[in-house]
Amino acid sequence: MILAVASGKGGTGKTTVAVNLARTVGSAVQLLDCDVEEPNDHLFLDGILVGTETVGIPIPEVDESLCDGCGECGRFCEFHAIVSFGTAPLVFPELCHGCGGCTKVCPKGAIGEVAKRMGVVETLHDGNITLVQGRLDIGVAMAPPLIRAVKSHLQRGGRAILDASPGTSCPVVTTVRNTDLVLLVTEPTPFGLNDLTLAVDMVREMQLPLGVVVNRVGIGDDRVHAFCRAEGLPILAEIPDDRRIAEAYSRGRLIVDALPQYRGLFEDLLERITDHVDAAGLSSRRSR
Repeated sequence: MILAVASGKGGTGKTTVAVNLARTVGSAVQLLDCDVEEPNDHLFLDGILVGTETVGIPIPEVDESLCDGCGECGRFCEFHAIVSFGTAPLVFPELCHGCGGCTKVCPKGAIGEVAKRMGVVETLHDGNITLVQGRLDIGVAMAPPLIRAVKSHLQRGGRAILDASPGTSCPVVTTVRNTDLVLLVTEPTPFGLNDLTLAVDMVREMQLPLGVVVNRVGIGDDRVHAFCRAEGLPILAEIPDDRRIAEAYSRGRLIVDALPQYRGLFEDLLERITDHVDAAGLSSRRSR
């Protein structure tokens, strides 16, 4: 089972849910921190670093002695990472997605590729948890290629929890793609509701099963619950607004370790996630 934990906005408790679920599994589980611009799952684990991998993407390099300025490369690139005005093309590495298309369409074979570093992927072990996290280099604009490098470490057939970055932009789409369930973490506030609706639209557009966790229950109103009822969204868990949870978080401690009375909540959540994934898989098979 591959579970993605996401949220429409930051600060809802997405990482809290992801890391505590990983600890609750009790057997081998992969935890993939796909928030590569600000990975923080490691702050709650006593992980031992066991591997580091440098990640880059291929960007075009033009041999001006072969180029005749035809402009085919620029016409092909929808990201405008390479442009020509009748002369040798200009390359904008920050815009390049590394698809290699410009090298294929160049009739003169004037375009090669060089590697451009983006960041690193680190692997850590802490008990039953194998944490794989990406760290985007400062100044690098695009996160999806590094997220794909993190996801390349997925071991199919086992349990994996993917901690997405907040929001609904390209990094989140890249993270949740091809997962078995997207767990959206929200809070019962107007901001939480607004961003939950955006996240729900994103997940539905991708035709993925989803469930909702409402965190800090008691601080706002019931509009998030009303929205979930109206939209037929299953609320798989409710986490109360408990000061002790915030205190444990501030010390980098897991809820299930610092407050054992909450372990049952995460065990129930894990069971409901499994049931929901099984039900979604059965429904998918019946629709074929």
